Amino acid sequence: MTISQLFRLPFSGNGVWLELKRLDFSIPFLAWVVVVPLSFLPPVLLYYAGTHYGDSFIPGFADKEWRFITTILFLAELLTFFVMGWLIRAVIDGHKMEISYQDSYLLATVAPIPLWLSSVALLVPVLAVSVAAVVVGMFLSCAVIYQGVRSLCHRPGNDVVAMSATYTVMAASLLAWGILMAMVWAF
Repeated sequence: MTISQLFRLPFSGNGVWLELKRLDFSIPFLAWVVVVPLSFLPPVLLYYAGTHYGDSFIPGFADKEWRFITTILFLAELLTFFVMGWLIRAVIDGHKMEISYQDSYLLATVAPIPLWLSSVALLVPVLAVSVAAVVVGMFLSCAVIYQGVRSLCHRPGNDVVAMSATYTVMAASLLAWGILMAMVWAF
């Protein structure tokens, strides 16, 4: 698996996904090697932005307890991975398609990568850059979910059942992301 193949995940069909599936990563491997390290990115970069940019980034940004917020955010991201793997499997089973637990957790691992990487925009002290990065990250994450559902469930292109399952997973994913962001602003 090359970096160029990983960049094609949101836009390609079965080839790249089947290659990723063929690697047969275990769920603990995915959790420890991909999810945990990448889940550190948003909290660490948010802590950096919160402690270095202050109110010049967003009014009231400097007054937050960033150590507490970022710790809770990290733990919530880890919990979200396990819940999303289960949810993906349940949604796909509910749509009368088949996916293994391992494949559902593979999708739950790969789908948030664009959102995790969008947090790198916090290194630029401009709110518009961060917002644009999050929007692009959300779009790519949704594309990854669609291509992953379609490929891992062996569905043809433009399959309505795969689209329906994808919309349900995307709605749950965006709801989870919204809850995580609400937690950040609530504290």
